[in-house]
Amino acid sequence: MPFPYKTVLITGATSGIGLALAERMIPGGIFVIAVGRRKDRLDALVAKHGADKIAAEPYDVSDLENMGEWAKRITSTYPTLSALLLNAGFQRTFTFTAPDTLPLDTLTSELTTNYLSPVHMTTHFLPHLISISPAPAAILLVSSGLAIIPFPRCPNYSASKAALHSFAWSLREQLSGPDAAHTRHIRVVEIIPPAVRTELHSQQGDLVEAGQDKMGMDLGEYVEETWGDLVGEEEMDEVVFSGQRERLKGVEEGRREAFEGFVGVMRGRGAKF
Repeated sequence: MPFPYKTVLITGATSGIGLALAERMIPGGIFVIAVGRRKDRLDALVAKHGADKIAAEPYDVSDLENMGEWAKRITSTYPTLSALLLNAGFQRTFTFTAPDTLPLDTLTSELTTNYLSPVHMTTHFLPHLISISPAPAAILLVSSGLAIIPFPRCPNYSASKAALHSFAWSLREQLSGPDAAHTRHIRVVEIIPPAVRTELHSQQGDLVEAGQDKMGMDLGEYVEETWGDLVGEEEMDEVVFSGQRERLKGVEEGRREAFEGFVGVMRGRGAKF
C-alpha cells in the first residue's frame, strides 16, 4: 500500500539510516520533521531540500526529563504529524573481563538512547496519535538483527535492541487488541536492519583501529529495499532485509508461536492488555 503518513518525525536524522530514509521520503511528498543533536547537519538538510519539505528540530533524545514538554511543542507546531520513525541509537564495545575499565556512564547512555528514549517518546506522542483517529498513524521502531542474535563485542547494544524488539511485540498487541478500538488505527512496525555501513561503526575508535569500521552492506542498497517494503502491497509488522529474513525467521518461529499462544490464553481468561 502507499505510505499513508504525510508528516513523519525521524530521530537520528542527521546520518545513516535515519538520514537516508528522510531523503527517500521527501521526493514522495512526505513532510519530514528531522530530529538530531547536530544542528549544523539539520540546517544543511533544510537548506538542501527546503523548509516546505523538511523541518529541523534539534533535540538530544537521551534527555528524558524534558521530553514531555518537547513532545507537546512538536505536536502543537506540527498538528498533521502521523508517524514516528524512532531510529536514533549508538553502539559501543564493552569487555566485561575487565570490569574496572567499563565506563558506566556510557553503558547507561547507550541503554537510554537505544531503548528508554523510544519507549518514552512513544508514551509522550501516543495521546496525539490517538487523537487523529480515524486517520492512519504509525510508530516505526528501528532495532537490529542483534536484537535476535546478540554479538558479544557489543553486549549492551544487543541487549538494548532486544528490549526494543520485545517492546514492539507487546506494544503492537496492546494497540491492536480487542479492547483497543481507539488505538487500532496506529500501526507498530519494527525495522530490523543488518550491519550497514554507517557512522554507527565509523565512530567507534576500536573498530577504526582494527580496520572494521566499514563493515556491513551498502546504505543506499539497504534503504532502497527497506523503503520498498514499507510502501509495498503487503503490510509488514517487521521489515527485515531479504538476506537475513529466512535465518531470523527460523530463530524466532518458536518464540513467536509461544507468544501468540500466551496472548490467546490470557485473553481467554479475560486479561486486558
